[in-house]
Amino acid sequence: MRLFSFLLLVFALPAGVFAQPVPDLGPESEVPSIEDLDPMLQHPEDLPAEPEGEQGKADAQKKDGREPGINDLYAELAEAKDDSAAARIARRIQINWLESGSDTVDLLMARSAQALKAGDYGLTLDLLDVVVSLAPGYAEGWNRRATVYYLQEDFGRSLVDIERTLAIEPRHWGALSGLGMIQRRLGEKDRALATFRQILKIHPALSNAREAVEALEKGSEGEPI
Repeated sequence: MRLFSFLLLVFALPAGVFAQPVPDLGPESEVPSIEDLDPMLQHPEDLPAEPEGEQGKADAQKKDGREPGINDLYAELAEAKDDSAAARIARRIQINWLESGSDTVDLLMARSAQALKAGDYGLTLDLLDVVVSLAPGYAEGWNRRATVYYLQEDFGRSLVDIERTLAIEPRHWGALSGLGMIQRRLGEKDRALATFRQILKIHPALSNAREAVEALEKGSEGEPI
C-alpha cells in the first residue's frame, strides 16, 4: 500500500512533465548540489563518521549477535531520540544501500561517483547503464542514475528511475527527496508536501525534508530545498 501511494505521486504528475520546460522559481531558488542529491558518492567509508561513542555500541551488538537487520534499523530511525542517534542509524542504512554484493558493480559505482564529481554526466550515465543492466535489483544504481538525470533537468527519465528505486526500496528517503524536489520545481506543491511528509515518517531527523515541509506549509516557493 505504501509503494502504491508513492507510485501514485509519480503518475499523478501531468503528462507534459516529460517535455515541459523547468519553471523559473526565482533568483533565490538553487538547484541542489551533487552532495545534497547523492551523499553516497563512492564507498561506505565516505559517509560521515559514527558519532563519538556509537561505534563501540555497534561493535558490541555484533559481538553479541544482536546486529539489527534493515527493518530494525528503519524502525530505530523512526524512533531515534535525537539527531545524533538518527545520524548513526541513517549511516548504517546508507551503508546497507551501497552493498551491491558484486565486486564489478561496486567498481562501476565507484567510477560513476568519480565521473559525477567531475561533472562528466555522459560517462556517468554510460557506467550506470551497465550497473542497472547487471544488477536490476540494486536500488542504488537506479537512484544514482536518477540523480544524474535530475542534474541534467531531464525530469521524465529521473522520475522513471526514482520509480524503479522505490519499487525495490520504498523507504529510500534519498529517492523520495528527489521526487519531492521534482514535484516542487514543477509547481506540484501539494504532492511535494505529501512526499516530504512521508520522508519524515521514515527519517524524522532529516533536516532538508523538515525545511521543505516548513517552506511548503508557509507557501514559500522562493527558498531552496
